[in-house]
Amino acid sequence: MSRTKISLPDHWHFTTDIQVRVTDLNYGNHLANDKVASLIHEARVRFLQRLGKTEIDLFGLGLIQTDAAIAYKNQAFLGDILKFEICLSEISKIGITLHYRITKEKLEIARAKTCLAFFDYQKQKLARSTQEIDEFFAHLTKIQ
Repeated sequence: MSRTKISLPDHWHFTTDIQVRVTDLNYGNHLANDKVASLIHEARVRFLQRLGKTEIDLFGLGLIQTDAAIAYKNQAFLGDILKFEICLSEISKIGITLHYRITKEKLEIARAKTCLAFFDYQKQKLARSTQEIDEFFAHLTKIQ
């Protein structure tokens, strides 16, 4: 069986803690694989909020997820406090790439990568980056 391999960056732009809730568990009584995707989304929303933006209001455009990959490493359980680290690893004219590391204390639970395209929600179509967006994210890509 070949596994999904996700390389991690050597720096992070944002960190947040999220506690595993009972609704995040599966029949095996551990964190469900689909809930990891939901928790990554929550962490991403917090990251954008910290920057004063949202997924639907980024200088008149929004973000829409086009790709996601998650590599599961260990289990997490009810009440565990998970640390989500996020790195803006790439910005282009059509979107951004974010990397995530999820840990419980020093134990890696999962790592992930998402690609988000710039999207015009009013026109319901993909869009290209603007100068404002480029300048907004430029300072983050220089932080290492």
